Amino acid sequence: MGIVAGLDSAPDFTRIVVCDTDTGAVIRQGYAPHPVESPVGGGRPSDVDPQAWLLSLGEAAGGGLLEGVQAIGVSAQQNALVPLDAQGNTVRPALVGGDKRAQVAAADLIEALGGREAWAQAVGSVPQAAQPVTKLRWMARSEPENAARTAMLLQAHDWLVWQLLGRPVRRTTDRGGASGTGYWAAATGGYRPDLIELALGHQAVVPEVIGPAEAAGTTPEGLLISAGTGETMAAAFGLGIGLGDAVVSLGASGSVMAVHPEALYDPSGTITSLADATGMHLPVVTTLNAVRTLRGTAELLGVPDLESLSDLAMKSTPGAHGLVLLPYLEGERTPNLPHTAGTLAGLRRESMKPEHLARAAFEGMLCGLADALDVLRGRGVEVRRVFLLGPVAELPAVQAAAPPLFGVQVMVPQPADYAAVGAARQAAWALGVSQGTLDPRTPPVWQGAAAQVLDPGEELAVGQAVRQQFVSVREQTHPGAFRL
Repeated sequence: MGIVAGLDSAPDFTRIVVCDTDTGAVIRQGYAPHPVESPVGGGRPSDVDPQAWLLSLGEAAGGGLLEGVQAIGVSAQQNALVPLDAQGNTVRPALVGGDKRAQVAAADLIEALGGREAWAQAVGSVPQAAQPVTKLRWMARSEPENAARTAMLLQAHDWLVWQLLGRPVRRTTDRGGASGTGYWAAATGGYRPDLIELALGHQAVVPEVIGPAEAAGTTPEGLLISAGTGETMAAAFGLGIGLGDAVVSLGASGSVMAVHPEALYDPSGTITSLADATGMHLPVVTTLNAVRTLRGTAELLGVPDLESLSDLAMKSTPGAHGLVLLPYLEGERTPNLPHTAGTLAGLRRESMKPEHLARAAFEGMLCGLADALDVLRGRGVEVRRVFLLGPVAELPAVQAAAPPLFGVQVMVPQPADYAAVGAARQAAWALGVSQGTLDPRTPPVWQGAAAQVLDPGEELAVGQAVRQQFVSVREQTHPGAFRL
């Protein structure tokens, strides 16, 4: 019937996929890194000129990649704040990523509103350094002149959609992107202007939140641009997850999210209540320690890489001969133990072997994420299967331990740019609605992600015993710290 494109403007690159409107099959794709210099000492920059995103987009779309495309969806990195003046020009470079400069500002904001529970009740999340609301507070304190000039607030995908449409008077966003700002509540579907003023010191214009299947507009060339969304929501939409599905993402830190029909209010702030790209909700629970636990263990044992650590762990058995690692190496968010350290328990002469410590590292990481899953389950979220994302999801030690520890079927999708695919699926939805061929309440049915399917099988009872061993050590070491 036609073709649509999805572009994902990630922190380091732009990826574009062109998909068949009916099936979602990827027909062609483009890629370009952002022309951004890394800071001295490595790492990602905290300040980025948004023009770099446009330059990268243009390069990725080169060679006629978008020829014949009828609609484009935009996914972009979350938490990137683009402050604009009254004329629509950037006041300063965009503030991106988990900006450590804003950690004090986050604590300020929490105290200013009356604590974590007050924030959780107001917008479904507690301010963190990465969030736009916290970056506003940092700017107001550290760059008061820039704060005073700030008249409009956009995020990365809002700004890109606005640019693609030729900078119209109307500026839009979607529920997914808005839910991560810290000044829009997924539960009520409304902005909290009082929180913008609390952070920035004055009011600012925010984009209109449009529905999941609505179009943001049409370019002068007649190309439809859909609402766009954040990377997390786009990836979930690209994977095709629905009710009963959870996604466990294994990065340096870990996250667990699931589709749920309603926003979850969590007074402790353990759950971040986001909206998804379909009109549903996407509660998220984060752990601070995932792959960093494995890397630290590999260094301690002197093995060269995580593949070797996995091979070593497979020489052990479930339960690691009684060794239990509480992997709270950077403190922890779930449970809320910001100033604690990791714990290695169960040391006996027979357990003091490299393979058992390697196994305990994998089991400790996954048990920490199982704790995060239990937070959602404890609030009525149904979890029938888990999608496991991240490069280490391919490791044999992860694939052996995850299904019995999580207690459900585990899907390991083939590597793909699911955020870009999700953006393309959104474009197809908006296009179909505009043409009268799709229902605005029902997204197009695309072929799901190709995935390896892992069942707990006969190992389920063993996995639950290993999990109970972990829980016992956690409760002995940090009594009462983990409450559902």
